[in-house]
Amino acid sequence: MSEITAEQVAHLASLARIDLSPEEITSLTHDLGQIVASVEKVSQVATADIPATSHPLPLTNVFRADVVVPSLTIEQALSGAPDRDGDKFRVPAILDGE
Repeated sequence: MSEITAEQVAHLASLARIDLSPEEITSLTHDLGQIVASVEKVSQVATADIPATSHPLPLTNVFRADVVVPSLTIEQALSGAPDRDGDKFRVPAILDGE
Protein backbone atom coordinates (compact mmCIF):
# COMPACT_ATOMS: atom_id res chain seq x y z
CA MET A 1 0.00 0.00 0.00
CA SER A 2 1.49 3.33 -1.01
CA GLU A 3 1.56 5.82 1.81
CA ILE A 4 1.00 9.54 1.22
CA THR A 5 3.35 11.60 3.38
CA ALA A 6 2.91 15.09 4.77
CA GLU A 7 6.00 16.13 2.81
CA GLN A 8 4.35 15.01 -0.46
CA VAL A 9 1.18 16.96 0.37
CA ALA A 10 3.21 20.06 1.25
CA HIS A 11 5.20 19.72 -1.99
CA LEU A 12 2.02 19.38 -4.08
CA ALA A 13 0.50 22.37 -2.30
CA SER A 14 3.63 24.36 -3.10
CA LEU A 15 3.47 23.36 -6.77
CA ALA A 16 -0.20 24.38 -6.89
CA ARG A 17 0.62 27.59 -5.02
CA ILE A 18 -1.79 26.73 -2.22
CA ASP A 19 -0.89 27.91 1.26
CA LEU A 20 -1.86 25.14 3.68
CA SER A 21 -1.65 25.24 7.45
CA PRO A 22 -0.01 22.29 9.26
CA GLU A 23 -3.48 21.12 10.35
CA GLU A 24 -4.70 21.17 6.74
CA ILE A 25 -1.64 19.22 5.59
CA THR A 26 -2.30 16.59 8.26
CA SER A 27 -5.97 16.34 7.31
CA LEU A 28 -5.23 16.15 3.58
CA THR A 29 -2.52 13.55 4.15
CA HIS A 30 -5.07 11.32 5.86
CA ASP A 31 -7.78 11.98 3.23
CA LEU A 32 -5.45 11.36 0.28
CA GLY A 33 -4.19 8.17 1.94
CA GLN A 34 -7.77 6.89 2.13
CA ILE A 35 -8.36 7.78 -1.53
CA VAL A 36 -5.24 5.90 -2.62
CA ALA A 37 -6.27 2.90 -0.53
CA SER A 38 -9.75 2.92 -2.09
CA VAL A 39 -8.30 3.05 -5.62
CA GLU A 40 -6.01 0.12 -4.76
CA LYS A 41 -9.04 -1.91 -3.60
CA VAL A 42 -10.88 -1.20 -6.85
CA SER A 43 -7.77 -2.11 -8.85
CA GLN A 44 -7.63 -5.49 -7.09
CA VAL A 45 -11.26 -6.24 -7.99
CA ALA A 46 -11.06 -5.09 -11.62
CA THR A 47 -10.04 -8.05 -13.73
CA ALA A 48 -9.85 -8.74 -17.46
CA ASP A 49 -13.04 -10.85 -17.45
CA ILE A 50 -15.14 -7.98 -16.07
CA PRO A 51 -16.06 -5.50 -18.83
CA ALA A 52 -15.54 -1.82 -18.17
CA THR A 53 -18.73 0.19 -17.75
CA SER A 54 -19.52 3.87 -17.80
CA HIS A 55 -22.81 3.45 -15.90
CA PRO A 56 -23.90 1.03 -13.19
CA LEU A 57 -27.16 0.29 -15.01
CA PRO A 58 -27.71 -0.37 -18.71
CA LEU A 59 -28.94 2.70 -20.59
CA THR A 60 -31.74 2.65 -23.12
CA ASN A 61 -33.04 5.38 -25.37
CA VAL A 62 -36.21 6.76 -23.79
CA PHE A 63 -37.08 9.07 -26.67
CA ARG A 64 -39.84 8.39 -29.17
CA ALA A 65 -39.00 7.34 -32.68
CA ASP A 66 -38.25 10.22 -35.03
CA VAL A 67 -41.11 10.11 -37.53
CA VAL A 68 -41.66 12.62 -40.32
CA VAL A 69 -45.18 14.10 -40.20
CA PRO A 70 -46.81 16.87 -42.23
CA SER A 71 -46.19 20.35 -40.86
CA LEU A 72 -48.09 23.63 -41.07
CA THR A 73 -48.46 25.36 -44.39
CA ILE A 74 -47.13 28.90 -44.72
CA GLU A 75 -50.70 30.25 -44.55
CA GLN A 76 -51.47 28.28 -41.38
CA ALA A 77 -48.21 29.40 -39.70
CA LEU A 78 -48.75 33.06 -40.57
CA SER A 79 -52.51 33.11 -39.93
CA GLY A 80 -52.12 34.59 -36.42
CA ALA A 81 -49.21 36.92 -37.22
CA PRO A 82 -49.93 40.61 -36.51
CA ASP A 83 -47.89 41.62 -39.58
CA ARG A 84 -46.26 39.74 -42.44
CA ASP A 85 -44.01 40.40 -45.41
CA GLY A 86 -44.90 37.90 -48.11
CA ASP A 87 -44.38 34.52 -46.51
CA LYS A 88 -42.29 35.81 -43.57
CA PHE A 89 -43.11 37.30 -40.17
CA ARG A 90 -42.54 41.08 -39.98
CA VAL A 91 -41.09 42.23 -36.66
CA PRO A 92 -39.89 45.63 -35.42
CA ALA A 93 -36.21 46.39 -36.10
CA ILE A 94 -34.01 46.13 -33.02
CA LEU A 95 -30.64 47.10 -34.57
CA ASP A 96 -29.75 50.29 -36.42
CA GLY A 97 -28.88 50.24 -40.08
CA GLU A 98 -27.03 46.98 -40.66
